[in-house]
Amino acid sequence: MAVTRALAVAVITSTAGVCLACVSGSLCVFAVTLCTFLLLAPLCQPGRPNQVCVLVLGDVGRSPRMTYHALSLARNGFDVTLAGFRETDPHKDVLNNKKIKIHKMSDFKGLAACPRICRYVLKVMVQAIQLFWVLMKIDPPSFILLQNPPGLPSIAVTWVFCYLRRCKLIIDWHNYGYTIMSLTHRPRHPILLIAKWYEKIFGRLSDYNFCVTNAMKDDLMLNWKIKAITLYDKPASIFKETPVELQHQLFMKLAKDYSPFRSQVEYDKSEIERSAFTEFNRKSNIVKYNAGRPALLISSTSWTEDEDFNVLLRALQDYDALASNGSTLPSVVCVITGKGPLKEYYCKLIKELQLQNTQICTPWLEAEDYPVLLGSADLGVCLHKSSSGLDLPMKVVDMFGCCLPVCAVNFKCLHELVKHKENGLIFEDSKELAEQLKILFTNFTSDLGELKQFRQNLRESKQMRWDETWDQTVLPLFKGN
Repeated sequence: MAVTRALAVAVITSTAGVCLACVSGSLCVFAVTLCTFLLLAPLCQPGRPNQVCVLVLGDVGRSPRMTYHALSLARNGFDVTLAGFRETDPHKDVLNNKKIKIHKMSDFKGLAACPRICRYVLKVMVQAIQLFWVLMKIDPPSFILLQNPPGLPSIAVTWVFCYLRRCKLIIDWHNYGYTIMSLTHRPRHPILLIAKWYEKIFGRLSDYNFCVTNAMKDDLMLNWKIKAITLYDKPASIFKETPVELQHQLFMKLAKDYSPFRSQVEYDKSEIERSAFTEFNRKSNIVKYNAGRPALLISSTSWTEDEDFNVLLRALQDYDALASNGSTLPSVVCVITGKGPLKEYYCKLIKELQLQNTQICTPWLEAEDYPVLLGSADLGVCLHKSSSGLDLPMKVVDMFGCCLPVCAVNFKCLHELVKHKENGLIFEDSKELAEQLKILFTNFTSDLGELKQFRQNLRESKQMRWDETWDQTVLPLFKGN
């Protein structure tokens, strides 16, 4: 008993010591941050008129809207610094653009030994210093276009820098940071309350604001007195239907690493090159779809708490049971792309599934391959449930750019994007999704199927592309200033 008590006291003492050290360290970092701001303030000069910094405190390779901003600015004659983490490469159009400089930032992971709240405080303080130092080093901008979330500490630090440099701060509101944090914190958690207060107060200090939906625009004005302009996500020109020849090339490339893309049928390799979906005749030089090919289902994700992939997995189990019990439903290859914290958890669940007519793979695709795969798929599935109920899934925007119909889980403002029974279907739970898969994949290769009608509706809708929307909505603000 005495030993147990001694161990308990030791653990408590150790934890308290670590926590105190973390808090003390955080306060020191905060003090250094303030000194840095004051010492470097005299060095700040006004930015160059055509210089813009596009800033995201995240992975630039997984921030497509911000890379689109950078490309649009460069296309209109601006010199752009794209600053953020470089965990994955953006599209080659960004990498090869001479008017875009990518400034790599380091992601501070914190100290594993610290309690969670101390790690978070320390991380924010270190990132504040890092971000201000980065802004001091880049070409002096006249505008900073900042993604939110994440906004802590980037909004406050960027505002201080803009005040010193006499440049304009523009926030692009993709969502609210505090609502994303609410997915992993209790409603009255101190960090959550501070984050909400911070976002509301410092968000008002920006010069201009964009947001992704009219619902968010109204909410910003009603609750935070922030005036914003709605800039809907639109697909870039790279998102389009993929010719069957290019589909075959991608399928054969993926077949090297992922078995669902490989042909399950024996064939003469001297005359034919075959994937699970397509075949290339070497003599005639013709590519065509295989007879009886599987349906290709795709979903992309960041593997975070706002997407419950158990819904899709249960729906696939129900569909597989129907397809295995003598129905005429096709087999399915389900591709789930993306990186994120919950990927390992869901991959374990996928391995435990006993499916006969359904194969699931979870590749990470190169930026150039992703739009080609979307343009090759038969159906997209979106499980994004907005933490605020006010943003829209960009993955669906990209799918629509490829004329790919979707099944999307319902939430508050989804109707601004997905029109039920026009460009896709909206579902509430796994049972409804399974029924939709059954309906859409019945005779899915037929020109008379519902899936083909949705695709035709998307072709005829003449969707606006990102460049056209950006030139109408954003360019006047930069030209006017």
